Amino acid sequence: MASPEVAGGMDETRPADGDPADEDPTPLAARLGLVVGRLNRRIRIDGRQSVPPLQLSTLVTVEQKGPLRLSDLARREAVTAPTMSRVLTALDEQGLVVRTVDPDDARGVLITLSDKGAEVLSEVRNHRTALLARRLRRLDPAQVAALTEALPALEALLVDDSDGNATG
Repeated sequence: MASPEVAGGMDETRPADGDPADEDPTPLAARLGLVVGRLNRRIRIDGRQSVPPLQLSTLVTVEQKGPLRLSDLARREAVTAPTMSRVLTALDEQGLVVRTVDPDDARGVLITLSDKGAEVLSEVRNHRTALLARRLRRLDPAQVAALTEALPALEALLVDDSDGNATG
């Protein structure tokens, strides 16, 4: 028989034995999605970055998976090829990516990160890390320890179901 339990202001239903593996993950998923989304948005807003989110995400993908063709980037970023073309044009105009001829297909172009693109990513990461560190300093030691304990599980959530690789 399930018994209601209040945790952090939200009702949860736990089986009588309290085994987390037997619980419905839906309430946790909803709460985690809300918290992660709001935290990400807050950091993005506080960061006042000059690079829009899709451009920034594209830079990270090129850094991690590049060199890539436009079609591969569009698929990885879940946008259409015309949208990715506009993103790459903007990144190219800012000098953040380099376009080179694909040695396997002269009609194709490979996208790589430029030195300036790597610098911009480093600056964004450093700034966001500082913003998050400031927020972490507001927590008590037990909360910081709980987050530290949860990191492996959170990192496991980044594994893409389709290819077993971490995304992000």
